[in-house]
Amino acid sequence: MVNSARGDVALEIDGARHTLSLTLNALAEIETALQVDDLAALGEALRRLGARELTVILSALLRAGGAEQPDALAARADPVAALGAVGACFKANLA
Repeated sequence: MVNSARGDVALEIDGARHTLSLTLNALAEIETALQVDDLAALGEALRRLGARELTVILSALLRAGGAEQPDALAARADPVAALGAVGACFKANLA
């Protein structure tokens, strides 16, 4: 369930609505996967995302949102919709 007051964002994958949530654990997972040490470096990394990085980030946000099998879901997501939802999630939480 999407809680927009908490900064959650919805993303439809395979016709089902899923929640993206930027928790502290998701943020740590993303920093580790992208091999960055702080939020400034993460911001730089987010400016030049490739498909692999987008999939890793989306998976972490889906996992934090309570999705079952977030890696499989992330792999099947529409790239344009995923990029928009990931951006909206970061904006809602870090802006």
